[in-house]
Amino acid sequence: MDGHFVPNLTLGAPVVKSLRPVTKLPLDVHLMIEKPEKYINDFVNAGADYLTIHVEATEQPAEVLQQIRAAHVKPGITLRPATPIGDLLPLLKHVDLILIMTVNPGFGGQSFMADQIEKIKTVRAELKRLGSKALIEVDGGINVETARQCREADVLVAGNAIFKNAAGYATAINDLKNAKV
Repeated sequence: MDGHFVPNLTLGAPVVKSLRPVTKLPLDVHLMIEKPEKYINDFVNAGADYLTIHVEATEQPAEVLQQIRAAHVKPGITLRPATPIGDLLPLLKHVDLILIMTVNPGFGGQSFMADQIEKIKTVRAELKRLGSKALIEVDGGINVETARQCREADVLVAGNAIFKNAAGYATAINDLKNAKV
């Protein structure tokens, strides 16, 4: 988050670089920034495995996705709630990850927007039609109840459901995994 594309600010490439030596897990970086093409090399050099951009954040999303892939990082595209799904469909052939936002991006703790479930289903059907193995990730308002509604997703981003869970992180994560089964 750069304070321009969305009103909030958050971590950058130095944080990704500090995480890379302590985990073998994939580092998925969601770039909620204007002109992401300016920062791709910073995040590639920091050790990102996935770089996900917003279709509205650049004038040439297909070219930026190709730039990410050329850097040997998996490209992803993000769909905000207000963005028509038609803006995303031509880009599916360029990505390994589709992030569907189920809240308006920029701040945590928002309520899940159930009307986005149809987008998840549409993207899954289109990926199947294309024979694509791209992952569908859902971010926003994820908890045990909403995880059940996102069965078509491969990855769930659940901030508050984990970090604000009185039972602890491990319990929260297990509850989310079991909800999706």
